[in-house]
Amino acid sequence: MDERGLRGLIDKVKAGGLSRRAFVKRMAAVGLTAPLANQLLAFSGVAMAQSNAPYKPTKRGGGGLLKVMWWQGPTLLNPHFAVGTKDQDASRLFYEPLGAWDRDGNLQPKLAASIPTREDGIAADGKSVTWKLKRGVKWHDGKPFTADDVVFTWAYAGDPATAAVSSGSYKDVVVEKIDDFTVVVKFKQPTPFWADAFVGWAGGIIPKHLFGDYIGARSREAPANLKPVGTGPYKFKDFKPGDLVVGEINLDYHVPNRPYFDAIEMKGGGDAVSAARAVLQTGEYHFAWNLQVEDEILVRMEKGGKGRVVISPGGGIEHMQVNNTDPNVEIDGERSSLKARHPTLTDPAVRQALALLIDRDSIEKHIYGRIGIATPNYINNPEKFRSKTTKYEFNVDKANALLDRAGYARGPDGIRAKDGKKLKWVYQTSINQPRQKTQQIIKQAFQKAGIDVDLKAVTASVFFSSDVANPDTYPHFYADLQMYNNGMNAPDPEVFLRQFCSWEAAQKENKWQGRNITRWQSKEYDETYKAAQVELDPVKRAALLIKCNELVVNNQVVIPLVARPGAVALIHGLVANISGWDNNTWDLANWYRES
Repeated sequence: MDERGLRGLIDKVKAGGLSRRAFVKRMAAVGLTAPLANQLLAFSGVAMAQSNAPYKPTKRGGGGLLKVMWWQGPTLLNPHFAVGTKDQDASRLFYEPLGAWDRDGNLQPKLAASIPTREDGIAADGKSVTWKLKRGVKWHDGKPFTADDVVFTWAYAGDPATAAVSSGSYKDVVVEKIDDFTVVVKFKQPTPFWADAFVGWAGGIIPKHLFGDYIGARSREAPANLKPVGTGPYKFKDFKPGDLVVGEINLDYHVPNRPYFDAIEMKGGGDAVSAARAVLQTGEYHFAWNLQVEDEILVRMEKGGKGRVVISPGGGIEHMQVNNTDPNVEIDGERSSLKARHPTLTDPAVRQALALLIDRDSIEKHIYGRIGIATPNYINNPEKFRSKTTKYEFNVDKANALLDRAGYARGPDGIRAKDGKKLKWVYQTSINQPRQKTQQIIKQAFQKAGIDVDLKAVTASVFFSSDVANPDTYPHFYADLQMYNNGMNAPDPEVFLRQFCSWEAAQKENKWQGRNITRWQSKEYDETYKAAQVELDPVKRAALLIKCNELVVNNQVVIPLVARPGAVALIHGLVANISGWDNNTWDLANWYRES
């Protein structure tokens, strides 16, 4: 379809002669996914449509206690320090961004009065976006929410000394107050993906009057890190890190008749199987997060009749990370330092052999089923950004031949070595039955190629903790290989792919808050990523982001295992819009239970 034809269709939608649904269907016929088609309409000035089912409750409260289970218990309640999804989800009970991503990849207003469009907010040159803020919003302590809080959040998260995990969304922009209810985000260069700062998981607005004295080096001392005061549907009541978060209804919430439930309890601990059982079989809880459970077990549980598994398309990817630095060498008090290259895993032949030794089909078939699809790509959705040239292969013979040619010979113990460096590593992940089974499948294949791994399983609440002092957290990566699920929090891979940029390396000086966990350094990748950031042509931009994915997987920086759509459990009758592009709690104010 040429540009003239596309413009004609958009004009029809504006005039009411063509429905949004019909437009999205026409775009699908030419290869454009629904989220991108909807973003195209937004960029052209067509307001986003709410994808939620009609909200039925006619008053605030009355729904009793909402009991939800996050089997990895939250460890803090500041969204800008939340390195794990559990902490992000918990923070969203209390804090809200300007906009959030719904299930269909549409941007929905939260603290914004409306979503910016090309005709109202988005600059034609791509160098700024203006947000209009919702009026009448109050913080939980009664103070008014204004543009000052938005500008402060930018300054707070963008300050290197704050060491915020969200810093990448704020450090390269300038935010200015226009008036009490209008701010403008200015970019240094044309920015096609403008919906980053103040949007989604990294977008939580925090109150200036409570955090103002704790910006920069004192950021970890703020009492509100553990006792949040936000604008969300629930007010903080109690928090036991790693165990329980309790919120009570916000009677001054800025959306009429919301929330429905009088209180919420987010229970942590246990494991994914017990969490699934608590909803699907016993009905003790209303919702269970992240069903990292073998699919055959979930199918059996669903027969219990209390609840259902809900699968949401998104960008989740279960993957193995390959450490580019040496976790066994300490330099200036830091292991896995950028100053110490890994002695064997930086060899391209070794990395290529690793990829050949991953039996993805068996992992899908025998473990994940419908909630884990074998893939060669780190970026799998939206389809427009998925590489069509990558492929995966399980071939032990090829892996052995590669290692033979590279000079890695088997010793008396059967383990390969070269120049005194053995192919013997620590392979870590969180304690979780599917992950331990995956470790076993991979270990057996490694052994057939003369590679030995010590399997390490860390308690999930520790592995995904935001505790910067704990060496067993995944951002420290004090192992040779590690495995977990990572996910896109927007229907666009740009922000997600930032995790492989050289300047994002997780290290001591940024309190391991950098997103580049593998510490891979590539000038070609950095330049490709920077080019994508400023490319306004959507086709050319997609090609650049696809190249980023290909550089990562073809260099075995990470080895994708299975694409993981979101999988949660809902008790029958609970109505909740779950998005694969945002936190599970992105729309918590609209949850209710049908009688």
